[in-house]
Amino acid sequence: MTTAQTQELDVQPTPLALLLLGREADPKSERGVECPGDLPSPSDPDLVERARKAKEKLGDKVFVLGHHYQRDEVIQFADVTGDSFKLARDAAARPEAEYIVFCGVHFMAESADILTSDDQKVVLPDLAAGCSMADMATAEQVAECWDVLTEAGIAEQVVPVSYMNSSADIKAFTGKHGGTICTSSNAKRALDWAFEQGEKVLFLPDQHLGRNTAVRDMGMSLEDCVVYNPHRPNGGLTADELRAAKMILWRGHCSVHGRFSLDSVNDVRERIPGVNVLVHPECKHEVVAAADYVGSTEYIIKALEAAPAGSKWAIGTELNLVRRLANRFAPEGKEIVFLDKTVCFCSTMNRIDLPHLVWALESLAEGNLVNRIEVDKETEAFAKLALERMLALP
Repeated sequence: MTTAQTQELDVQPTPLALLLLGREADPKSERGVECPGDLPSPSDPDLVERARKAKEKLGDKVFVLGHHYQRDEVIQFADVTGDSFKLARDAAARPEAEYIVFCGVHFMAESADILTSDDQKVVLPDLAAGCSMADMATAEQVAECWDVLTEAGIAEQVVPVSYMNSSADIKAFTGKHGGTICTSSNAKRALDWAFEQGEKVLFLPDQHLGRNTAVRDMGMSLEDCVVYNPHRPNGGLTADELRAAKMILWRGHCSVHGRFSLDSVNDVRERIPGVNVLVHPECKHEVVAAADYVGSTEYIIKALEAAPAGSKWAIGTELNLVRRLANRFAPEGKEIVFLDKTVCFCSTMNRIDLPHLVWALESLAEGNLVNRIEVDKETEAFAKLALERMLALP
């Protein structure tokens, strides 16, 4: 279609399309806006040196966090690496750092802001680095869900448990309604606690982690779980279905882990005899059921560290991490491959590239605070309450 034809039809980009392009802002969304000012060219051969100099100039004033799914070009400048909650706690343990540069996505930077002091400033190098899973549950949708549970007469029996991969608004809702946060490492402990407080759990926003934990780790049946779809009236469920359920799972998922299929598992077993299949619990239930090992990002790393030389592994998690682990353990004779044949990076994690990191560090070194992530005080208070409940889990 030509420009003239487009103008004649008066075609305008939708707000969602602009958000996806990083050209508009929505404070209630994980997606943000493009960075102000000019980014360095990605072809600039001096980017690594520029990042090194800016970080050196900032000294102890800056603390750079790198999530496991980040690009190698970015992770090389991280002071610590880890999963989202570990990194947020690491930031809180560095009160002398004026700036926390979080190489991850938006909800992670929010968690860091919640857990750090008021004097510390959290910076996200690209505000458009959001999380599709976190975007699948908005505060308005969850409030409407709670109304549905209230009308069904079960809200008082329901304890919300929200995955760390959620917005500050959802964490605040969880804290306000007596619930807790969980990670992929402690989801069972969180659910055990929740069922001591009430008869049912509303698990947000990843249905797969909730289902896998309930069925695989706690012995529930698939029939104990129902899926609440926020895009259908009453979540697509009857009051009787809600009353009968133990686990009310939000219809959300990780766009990376949700891609793995049972075919992926069967195919890799045929291609690599004797392979160990190790997947993240954000994968679909049939994938988890067919895998040899299931665990969080940290679990995956530790399992490969302990694996014997000559062992073969197919890993179902984000490709940046899998490739980094394959290179790390190749000298030890460990064969590590990506579970699927299809390349699958986390597109929003990959928005934090070297030009954005250089731009953020150089701006801070020049005294210009950019891309600050700041959670309002009321939201922070309730979200922190939910996080503290998690920290107090046995």
